[in-house]
Amino acid sequence: MRAVVADGWGGPEVLRERDLPRPAPGPTEIAVAVHAAGVNPVDWFSRSTGGFGLWAEPPVIGWDVSGVVTAVGPGASLHRVGDEVYGLPRFPHQAGAYAEVVVAPSRQFAPKPAALSHVEAAALPLAGLTAWQALAEVARVQPGQRVLVHAAGGGVGHIAVQLAKALGAEVIGTASAAKHAWLRELGADQLIDHATSDFAAELRDVDVVLDTRGGDYAARSLDVLRDGGTLVSINNPGEPGAEVAAAAAARGIATGFTLVEPDRHGLLELARLVEAGRLRPAIAATFALAEAGRAHQLGEQGRTAGKIVLTVR
Repeated sequence: MRAVVADGWGGPEVLRERDLPRPAPGPTEIAVAVHAAGVNPVDWFSRSTGGFGLWAEPPVIGWDVSGVVTAVGPGASLHRVGDEVYGLPRFPHQAGAYAEVVVAPSRQFAPKPAALSHVEAAALPLAGLTAWQALAEVARVQPGQRVLVHAAGGGVGHIAVQLAKALGAEVIGTASAAKHAWLRELGADQLIDHATSDFAAELRDVDVVLDTRGGDYAARSLDVLRDGGTLVSINNPGEPGAEVAAAAAARGIATGFTLVEPDRHGLLELARLVEAGRLRPAIAATFALAEAGRAHQLGEQGRTAGKIVLTVR
């Protein structure tokens, strides 16, 4: 099968297409013919640094998958051959989504939402589960709360805006001015241009902040949170840092780093919102599998609105 491997860790040029043996499912696993694979910041972080170091040989990048079941291993009873599925298999271990076939535990997939194409469905698992787990499960967003989403126009951010709105929140986002009209269509109630305005000077009494940016955003976000609020960091395992965590704790603000996990329940919740017309991933660009390096180059510029996707079939 065709697959894109990392021939060492470094720039986009280390990504090479190779012919690898086609994997077969073991007990409780399924094989999925990949139609599309999402591209995420963790992909180019992994390519450049080795990421979490949890790689097979050879390292095949990618986790977001949408495709069709081609084989079912012993004991895997949820899916049948021919089913359309999507998922975030094995994260943060190697899933190998940049390939024609992925094999993974069957319960790390869910039926692909019928309202989405494979390209759209491949854009949803990592960003969608990150936003869902951060907002619905960690922060436990309630109707009427005020939620601030940093980098609201990004892959996770634009999904988080829609999910926070679906959870009944008032949604505030930081994003470039060029994305404001689009984000209002997605449900944002208030938008702040991060290039010209300081969100910390404009906001107060926010209940939940989703920090997708890192750096000094966590410390600055404390200024806008109410006592007893929640700050969820998803950018770096070292965030929000001991100093910020201590200042937050003094005000009863919950903080912590959340790393997305494979989650069939979350995938089903995302699909339910898609089918209800309350959630849809935006596609910034598509590339062929062999153009994975170009996809990474675009993503690393940090200017896209929505998600980048590789088309495999």
